Amino acid sequence: MGVGKNFGLGREALPEEITAWNLDIMPDGSNLPVGSGDVWTGDEVFAEHCAVCHGDFAEGRDNWPKLAGGQGTLADKDPLKTVGSYWPYLSTTFDYIRRSMPFGNAQSLSDDDVYAITAYILYSNDLVDDDFVLSNETFMDVEMPNADGFIVDDRDTAEAHFWTEPCMENCKDSVEITMKATVLDVTPDEEGDENAIVEAKAEATMDSGNTVATEEPAEEAEPAGEAAADTGGSIDMALAAEGENVFKKCKACHQVGDGAKNRTGPVLNGVVGAQIAHVGDFKYSNDMAALGEEGKVWTEEELSAFLEKPKGYLAKTKMSFAGLRKEEDRKAVIEYLKTFN
Repeated sequence: MGVGKNFGLGREALPEEITAWNLDIMPDGSNLPVGSGDVWTGDEVFAEHCAVCHGDFAEGRDNWPKLAGGQGTLADKDPLKTVGSYWPYLSTTFDYIRRSMPFGNAQSLSDDDVYAITAYILYSNDLVDDDFVLSNETFMDVEMPNADGFIVDDRDTAEAHFWTEPCMENCKDSVEITMKATVLDVTPDEEGDENAIVEAKAEATMDSGNTVATEEPAEEAEPAGEAAADTGGSIDMALAAEGENVFKKCKACHQVGDGAKNRTGPVLNGVVGAQIAHVGDFKYSNDMAALGEEGKVWTEEELSAFLEKPKGYLAKTKMSFAGLRKEEDRKAVIEYLKTFN
């Protein structure tokens, strides 16, 4: 059948059908809906609709995409491309969330929800403060770090002199597969080993790049004992051992021990008895930093209250973790943290 002829398939889309999917948001803010959303509303909406795949702090879960972090890694051999490190236009984030998320229930979010989620993702990338409100009026005020990191693809003219007319027929007598492509660390296969995915959600701590570090064998878990030697033997080592197991819930965001680094959350070495917000190179929420400036200290009682329900203790905390409801779990993890004092 020739070009331009009717193939007899389907029907023309109705105007209302086209309108329903014609949601493009342009880099200059064109077609933005009227609406707004603040960081902390976004925190709640993100926790409800997005965290199951993208993590409580947009840090990614299992192999689902990371949305935060990666600044300064684009020149690395294994760059981390996130909204904060790579995406040049905020409109791409807003448009994608509005059009396609949450997974399996696309276009179920209100425009205000999309503004709020986008604001929270910006905050998770340290691009806005915790009192920021994103709206159709403030949208273009946001500066994306990699806005100038893309160039126009002009290969059709700049490299045209390299081209030759391609041969499109009789290239080989036979075609056969000689090897398989390298297995890439990408989105998990939901039809794969479900048990492994469940275990990873419970135990995984994301290392540099895309490596997943799982729980170490129990016989190798000795740092708590070594650290306790400096505490004058005041640590309940049996309780600390239980706390090390509870701490697996914290590992995705917090590190302890030698070589510990800030992740989505700050290093927790020396936290018991320290002034709140004491890690100098970590960016705390404004309200958490204010508690530190007031001289408030992480006593065991204060830590227990915070760990029981972080957002009940401080509404505008970066920590989206629901909390440790069992008192024995809180006591155990605090005892474990004391071994790193």
